[in-house]
Amino acid sequence: MALDNLDRNLLQLLQQDCKQTNKELSNKLNLSVTAVYERIKKLEREGLISKYVALVDKSHIGKSFVAFCSIKLIQHSQDYVVKFEKEVAKLEEVLECYHISGDYDYLLKVIVSDMEAFREFMVKKLTTINHIGSTYSSFMINEVKHTTAISVLK
Repeated sequence: MALDNLDRNLLQLLQQDCKQTNKELSNKLNLSVTAVYERIKKLEREGLISKYVALVDKSHIGKSFVAFCSIKLIQHSQDYVVKFEKEVAKLEEVLECYHISGDYDYLLKVIVSDMEAFREFMVKKLTTINHIGSTYSSFMINEVKHTTAISVLK
């Protein structure tokens, strides 16, 4: 789907605050409320907008310990990859999981309450997944930048 400047601006505005009303968006874009509504529906139908979420401040819910876990599988067979991905997707502590190139096979972003909770996650959950050869973990010291917005402007 080709995006025009209005679609791009609309996506930027929605990423900043998706709770804006169509009337507020129409005022910012100089479009009618109906035109804004139709554009949003088109973006949803085409899959450019996949969902709307509330972003929760992790410090307010006692989960501000962030770790990045690099995982190396013992083999790279399709069976091992599929099983690992299926199992790791079930872990609520894992916010993100990427199949990557380089020395390790996967990179996970894990969020828990503290170091003790991380140790428990590693011992009782992550390392019980079959086919993991090794792990390497790094811990967040300070969050310098965190965004979910993707720049769509040219």
